[in-house]
Amino acid sequence: MAQVFEVINPDDKPIWLNLRQEASDALAAEPGLASMLHSTILSHDDLASALSYHIARKLGDDTIRGMTLREIVRKAYATEPALVEYAQADLQAVYERDPAAKGYLQAFMFFKGFLSLQIYRVSHRLWQEGRHTMAHFLQSRVSELFQIDINPAARIGKGVFLDHGTGIVIGETAVVGDDCSILQGVTLGGTGAERGDRHPKVGRGVLLGAGANVLGNITIGDYAKIASGSVVLKPVPAHCTAAGVPAKLINCKTCEDPARQMDHTMPDIDIDYSI
Repeated sequence: MAQVFEVINPDDKPIWLNLRQEASDALAAEPGLASMLHSTILSHDDLASALSYHIARKLGDDTIRGMTLREIVRKAYATEPALVEYAQADLQAVYERDPAAKGYLQAFMFFKGFLSLQIYRVSHRLWQEGRHTMAHFLQSRVSELFQIDINPAARIGKGVFLDHGTGIVIGETAVVGDDCSILQGVTLGGTGAERGDRHPKVGRGVLLGAGANVLGNITIGDYAKIASGSVVLKPVPAHCTAAGVPAKLINCKTCEDPARQMDHTMPDIDIDYSI
């Protein structure tokens, strides 16, 4: 079972203090990682500073040096402090929903889903400022490094968990609500070469199982569940489960909070609503 912490108030700093404590404990246990732990976490005063360094350390290359990227990220956080609050909520989501996460340090340092999401948030801020080329550069680097491709124009809420992350694709006009959980191989894509608003609108608290393909400008209602490997081409009502190729509603008005529960099982009796 995933551990459940008390909901974090973004105005407090317990996540950052816990992260520092975990880094100190890891330093004592693994002195060979001292340099990395100091430079990434222990030498910083807050989460924004640590994240900006961590992102720059991962993305910097011969094209754009790490220090330049760090300043871009720091400026984004200074301009829109809510990005740091979103990062806290995302980190909390990983800890609550992933049994493999033994603490905040593991997710912050090593889980590419979490880091990719934070880089997307910076790229989205750049997109809103009209800096489309830099936003696409960040998108491209994340795709190269982590095999996660999120268009910077997409809109993603807070408290989102990208589990494993490999192969996730989120298109330009897609919307993902707060508190969703998205597993590896999920595509939020279009159905052709049309332009304009063409990608899914995913509500709050939705669970998207591994390999699910949700295609077209359709709505996935709040707290719905999309089974692994499904192909969804039509809207799914709130609190319903959809499964199959093409997907059908097999269990409707029964999902309470699937993204937090992370329950990928299906009901024993198919109701088989047509959608």
